[in-house]
Amino acid sequence: MPTNLAIQQDIFAANRATGHIALSVAVSGGRTRRKLVHEDGSLRVRFPNAAPEALEAVIVNTGGGMTGGDRFSIDIALEAGSMLIAGTAAAEKVYRSNGPDAEMAVTLEVAEGASLTWLPQETILFDQARLTRRIDVDLARGGSLLMAEAVVLGRAAHGEAMNRGYLADHWRMRHGGKLIYADTARLDGTIADKLGHAAVLAGGIAFATVLCAPANDAMLGEKLEQVRALGDTFQSEVGISAWNGIAVARFCAKDGATLRHDLIAVLAALGTSVPRLWLQ
Repeated sequence: MPTNLAIQQDIFAANRATGHIALSVAVSGGRTRRKLVHEDGSLRVRFPNAAPEALEAVIVNTGGGMTGGDRFSIDIALEAGSMLIAGTAAAEKVYRSNGPDAEMAVTLEVAEGASLTWLPQETILFDQARLTRRIDVDLARGGSLLMAEAVVLGRAAHGEAMNRGYLADHWRMRHGGKLIYADTARLDGTIADKLGHAAVLAGGIAFATVLCAPANDAMLGEKLEQVRALGDTFQSEVGISAWNGIAVARFCAKDGATLRHDLIAVLAALGTSVPRLWLQ
């Protein structure tokens, strides 16, 4: 006979949200079109056709957020020559957990001559939230990628702080099958106390990474100079580096609004307009 603890664990597991999207696109008739669309659980993907030069995909979490024990995954694949702009309909909210982590896995595959722009809105972690996220990118030679991911720890505008919690964020990017970018960030325990350290966020509560991997080095150098030319217009602390054919910009900001201001400026300098949903 199952114990009360086992019954409680079964009930908890049965009430956790899951979601999976598998999307592949290809060129047909001179335009990028959907080849495969699979939706499961709480995740949906819609296609507003707002960008004439590329297909646009907007991911929706019908559950309204994530909490401990939820498991979501997104797999996006671009075939040769295709162009896709993908993002989310709203900021992803991660609510408090009574123990288990919420889990998010993102896999992006970009074939030769294809171009992916990955621009989800912010991930907002509430007090005592727990999130483990993994982002894996497989970029073929001759493919290009621009991606931005932002995290906000609490909602300052609502007087909410993330005092305790857990965040583990793992990024891996391969170019032509070779690992060229690996990054892992981890915050645990009394997060609010740690954010004040200069080596963490220097008192801020928001951070982001923009990664750009164009098809050739000349294009990379030109884009990097356009970003650096913004100079003192940044409201966040921003660091920019380039190596192995990629460019990375990192942001530390006092709040989500400041972070978004600088993200929009950098993306504009890179020749990319943010999706309209960012501005609503």
